[in-house]
Amino acid sequence: MARPLRIEYPGAVYHITTRGNAKLKIFSDDRDRECFLSVLGSVIKRYNWLCHTYCLMDNHYHLMIETPDANISTGMRQLNGVYTQQYNRRHEKPFGTNPFSIFQF
Repeated sequence: MARPLRIEYPGAVYHITTRGNAKLKIFSDDRDRECFLSVLGSVIKRYNWLCHTYCLMDNHYHLMIETPDANISTGMRQLNGVYTQQYNRRHEKPFGTNPFSIFQF
């Protein structure tokens, strides 16, 4: 079943949670967490978000994001896509051999 479309409007506040595909770890160690937070910081700047809080667990994360502009979908695609590429590169996961992202939405 597909996820319902997100309602987007300026000034919206979202509780976002994303977990690893098949509940696999998305953060193997603190370097992965630092990488994710670096990507998150870049996305926050690029999309003019306000991050009220975050929580990183081994196989999922939570964010509380406010979007002055209606751009949560675009920003989340950037966040998860860039982090997935960096994670796969660091952990030497070959691109194209697994049809699934590390994330499950």
